[in-house]
Amino acid sequence: MSSPTSSRRFRKLPARFASLVMPLVLSVLMTFVVSAISTARSLGFGADFFALWPSAWGISWAVAFPTLLLVLPVVRRIVALVVEAPAR
Repeated sequence: MSSPTSSRRFRKLPARFASLVMPLVLSVLMTFVVSAISTARSLGFGADFFALWPSAWGISWAVAFPTLLLVLPVVRRIVALVVEAPAR
């Protein structure tokens, strides 16, 4: 039975969506940081930075998210080869 406070929280997605949500969040955060650094390095932190960075971020995210969806299974296999499985 749920408590009154738990009904105020947002509903979580089912576990089957984790394979999409993880690369989504990872791609948003990584492209946010990397595009900011790249744009600042090219333009500095002037008015041009804030005008151009959102489009640079959007383009980099549009490439990063599908790339992560394709590459993540390969990365998991590589990690499994290099890292010992946890003891059960």
